[in-house]
Amino acid sequence: MSKKILIIGAGPGGLTSGMILAHRGYDVTIVEKASVVGGRNAPIQAGDYTFDTGPTFLHQKFTLDEMFAEAGGRKPEDYMDFVKLDPMTTLSWSDTSLDTSFDQDKMKHNIEKAFPGESANYDRFMRDHAKKLRKIFPCLLNPYNKLSSYMQKHILKALPYVATTKSVMDVLDEYFTNDDLKIAFTFQAKYLGMSPWTCPALFSILAYIEYAHGIYHIQGGLSNISAGMAKVFQEEGGNLMLNTEVREISYQNDRAVAVELANGDKMNFDDLIINADYAQARHMIFGERNEPEEKLRKKKFSCSTYMLYLGLDTIYESEPHHHVIFADNYQQNLRDIQDGVKVSDDMSIYVRNSSITDPTVAPAGHSQLYILVPTINNRSGYTWEETQAEYREKVLDKIIERTGMKDLRDHIVEERSITPQDWQEADIFLGATFNLAHTMDQMLYFRPQNRMKGFENIYLVGGGTHPGSGLPTIYESARISSNMICESHGETPGRVDFATAILDQDIC
Repeated sequence: MSKKILIIGAGPGGLTSGMILAHRGYDVTIVEKASVVGGRNAPIQAGDYTFDTGPTFLHQKFTLDEMFAEAGGRKPEDYMDFVKLDPMTTLSWSDTSLDTSFDQDKMKHNIEKAFPGESANYDRFMRDHAKKLRKIFPCLLNPYNKLSSYMQKHILKALPYVATTKSVMDVLDEYFTNDDLKIAFTFQAKYLGMSPWTCPALFSILAYIEYAHGIYHIQGGLSNISAGMAKVFQEEGGNLMLNTEVREISYQNDRAVAVELANGDKMNFDDLIINADYAQARHMIFGERNEPEEKLRKKKFSCSTYMLYLGLDTIYESEPHHHVIFADNYQQNLRDIQDGVKVSDDMSIYVRNSSITDPTVAPAGHSQLYILVPTINNRSGYTWEETQAEYREKVLDKIIERTGMKDLRDHIVEERSITPQDWQEADIFLGATFNLAHTMDQMLYFRPQNRMKGFENIYLVGGGTHPGSGLPTIYESARISSNMICESHGETPGRVDFATAILDQDIC
């Protein structure tokens, strides 16, 4: 009889593990409390408009390709439509802007136009980071459940890049002279919910991955990745149970043996995978082994986000697909967010205008805007109910001032919003949208481990475990945990590897 695997949560990590393990012959059930798959990668429907809840583009596509190949040699293109974007993102400061591109000749031209004399520095950054990524990448593919893991060859080779007190911004200081251009190669730290002035130096690879390999839109929204994964999971015989909430886990010694559902039913299993916000789950569903909330609050957490989802009765054809509007004093804005007390009026804003690329997310002649503003998490107890309406106006004012959407307010016909308090009420600890912070003392061995310490058969997937936040790393966390389950049952799974040849080619 095949081993029974229960997965709590149908987010990107849970779905990836589900389709891999189901393909390998395990009896896999995913329980999800929501009515739709995806978690923070789920769709939001507002009238006739469809929005992504969270992630809005895919980078490092070769990792997604590997995950579908792990499930029987499938290709994601058979389940969704990809559009590689060029330009990728428009970056705007108060007095200049830059269209980014994965085409290195275009990128050099655009840099030279906006920041004369800096294109040679871009060449040097790309050459050096091709080598840096090749050294660091293997560190993201293996578990770190023992301190002895640090003695593996790939870790020793990566040590010069990992064992440093430098920040991402410190790294960029070595390449570029213009402060705004440095930001163009460090703002990707926001994918981790961190400031480039404090984010560890190794994460300068994020900008390289984006500028070397491009980013992708999925027609209909990034949520269609999760929908595609759910389809693969069910094609492989997996059992998907929506509207099914877990109340608590029960044990025999250090072994988890069952979960009790909110409706009182019990489900038994051989191994348990948890794909939920780590800190929230850790103090809510572990039953007699819950960890106190006060202890969890001592950990470091990412920032939060204020979200606006706007359905419009027009299309702003001349506006970019992705647009980042930087605060006038970007460093102070990030310092305010990191301090966690003050909501900055001088905010940075990300706007996705995907309707210029994707006609499926709004009615004909209409469009939708996805607006994200990084802000403080809920550690300080800031009350959004009293200020949300005023803050919305400030956000819209800045978008109207800094873009061509001067009549934006006149065209809003549907609207949804999410504040940090809303994120917390959706079971995200402290409303920290990007999970645990990626500080050196919360990475690798020191991050919650893929097989949870103190438990024989509980495994973690998602942004709260190794290798961390962001869709590609969440997918990788799922493969790591899935392989560990197989190994615990005497199997040695092979690993689909498209990345090595791609990253080696970058160096050549």
